[in-house]
This record gives sequence, C-alpha cells and structure tokens, in this order.
Amino acid sequence: MTSALTTARPLTVGPHTVDPPVVLAPMAGITNVAFRRLCREHGAGLFVSEMITTRALVERNQKTMQLVTFAPDEQPRSIQLYGVDPEIVGRAVEMVVQEDLADHIDLNFGCPVPKVTRRGGGSALPFRRRLFAAIVQRAVRATAGTSVPITVKMRIGIDDDHVTFRDAGRAAEDAGVAAVALHGRTAVQFYGGRANWEPIAELAAALEIPVLGNGDIWEADDAVRMVRETGCAGVVVGRGCLGRPWLFADLAAAFAGRPERVRPSLGEVAVTMRRHAELLASWKGEAWGLPDFRKHVAWYLKGYPVGSALRRELGMVSTLAELDDLLARLDADAPYPVTEIGEPRGRTTGARRVVLPEGWLDDPDALTTPEDAELDVSGG
Repeated sequence: MTSALTTARPLTVGPHTVDPPVVLAPMAGITNVAFRRLCREHGAGLFVSEMITTRALVERNQKTMQLVTFAPDEQPRSIQLYGVDPEIVGRAVEMVVQEDLADHIDLNFGCPVPKVTRRGGGSALPFRRRLFAAIVQRAVRATAGTSVPITVKMRIGIDDDHVTFRDAGRAAEDAGVAAVALHGRTAVQFYGGRANWEPIAELAAALEIPVLGNGDIWEADDAVRMVRETGCAGVVVGRGCLGRPWLFADLAAAFAGRPERVRPSLGEVAVTMRRHAELLASWKGEAWGLPDFRKHVAWYLKGYPVGSALRRELGMVSTLAELDDLLARLDADAPYPVTEIGEPRGRTTGARRVVLPEGWLDDPDALTTPEDAELDVSGG
C-alpha cells in the first residue's frame, strides 16, 4: 500500500497543491461554510461549496450570494458552478474572477436529480458533446491570464447505452481544465448499487491532466485502494463524511501510510455535534442554524445506542442550550460502532429513470437547450 502511494503523482489543481489528495464533494444543503470549516478542523484537502447556479450568481440572487461565503482562513476558496448556457456560465466565471469570489471553480456535469436533468443539465449535459465543449471552453476562456483553475465533475454517462465520460474527458482536457473528477456511476444508477471504478482507471490512463475518482469511498482505506487500483491522482469524498467529519483525519493518515484511524466514543461525537451546531449558528444565527443542524443528527448517531425518544428530541432541537441538555443525556462512554465501518451513508436511492428534455437524445451534436433551462436558485 505504501509503495503504491509513494509512486502516485502529487495532486495539483492549477497553482494549488492538495495534500492529502482529497476533495470534499459539493453536496446541496451540506457543504456550506460551517460544514467545510468543521471538516477542515479534522484534516486537510480541497473543500468545495454547495452548487451555485450561474444564472442566480449573475443575477445576484440573495440566497446565492450568501452561499458564496468563505471563512477568513479558508484557502483555497472553492466553488462549484452549474449552468447549461455557455454565455451565462462564462459571465458567472468572469464575475467570480473579477470580484475575487473564489480561487477555484468546479463545473457540475454530474448531478442526477430530475429538476436538473429535465433541463438538460448535470449528468444529462455531456451527451450534447458540442454544448459540453462550448461551456467548458467559455469557462476556461473567462479565466485566461488568472490563477483560477477550472475543473469538471461528471458521471460515466446517462446509462449504459449513453456513455459520455470518454468524449467529455477529452473535451475537457482539450479546453484547458486543470483536472477532471469522475463518479463511477451513471445517472440512471443515481446513488444506488456499487460504483464502477474501471472507467476511472480508463480515464486516468487516457488523460494527461489529473483524474480524480469518486464513488463508494466510505472509509479512508477505500480511498487508498481507489488510487492504487485506478491510478487516479486523488479522490472526491461525498456521503462517506456525513456525520463523520473526522474521516478527513483518517484520510490524511491513510495517504501518509499511517495505520491510526479515528474511532470516537459517543461522548466525542457529542463534542463534534456541538461544534457543528455552533458553527451553523455563528453563520446565520440559532433560528436558522439549529433547524439546519437537525438533518445531521441521524448521521452522527448512526449505529450508536441512543433511544428513539432522545433521537427524536435531538432531531427537533431549536437552540444551543437545548442541544447541550440533550447531548448531556447521551452515554458518553459508548464505543464506536464497528458494525458501521464500511457501510454506506446518506442517500442510497437505487436506479431510476433519468428525466430528460423532450428529444434530448436525438442529436448529440445539437447546441440547443430547453427554454428556461437555467436554474435560478442555488444549493441543489
């Protein structure tokens, strides 16, 4: 394991060196400034914002401008942009560069949710290969002469009959992106089944730019195995860190060849939960922060011996004082549930029909998009 890692090329994203070679995947409603800071407190990497829609950014939508928020010590500042119109994407990238809103931009071509794909966006868009190339080229052109790198995140394809990663990967490299991330699932798989890492290996061998692997990294050892088996330059971690921000400490240890792994007691988890809620409250106040924290409770407590009544109360918490009282009722000495090691977390929704615009698959070279294709609200 160690020898394989010592021969892996270092992960560089434009002028930024990412060590360990770990990227936090953008997750709607999750990877806000508070969660990113919590993860950074546990380990290093590149931590990407929630998805920002280019139309909403250009129009300075209030919610969107709040999402483009970074901690003072957050470096590099990384955002993910979503768009389907080359010109609007270009204008959004120009805005990021001219107003110094971020140091790195990732373009979303991997989202499988219906409200995105039915407009031709996310994982549906790379099938329209000329449109995909036009968007990426316009984004890269908007950063010319700057130190802001563009990266692309995508899936294997829409389904097994509409595989797009090969053409999209080459087009992205030709356009001048700094790196490409590939999720080892098609859009039709959504978040179910097992990720297929073979296309990650194929793309890593085919491109000169760094290729990052994504999919089924539940433990740090999965990340090391992905690098070893595929030759990818780094990994993108999403659902595996839900309720486990300390996974980034494990990843740092694993990529350094060290055996230690964080296995917190329930008392230590309670401390992390309190910190998370505090960061959310500091960002937007308790009235917003504590309700937002509720979605994380089940992930933090997964596998630990916590009664249903207490779980329910924690899932309805409204203030930090209330949270403190409830956390004090947990069995602080309860050990880490080893049965949860390697188990999936977050959404595990299986195969579903991909909702596409009418006639979307008729012509892969078409440059047209549906009317009102651009989403006007950020955050997924």
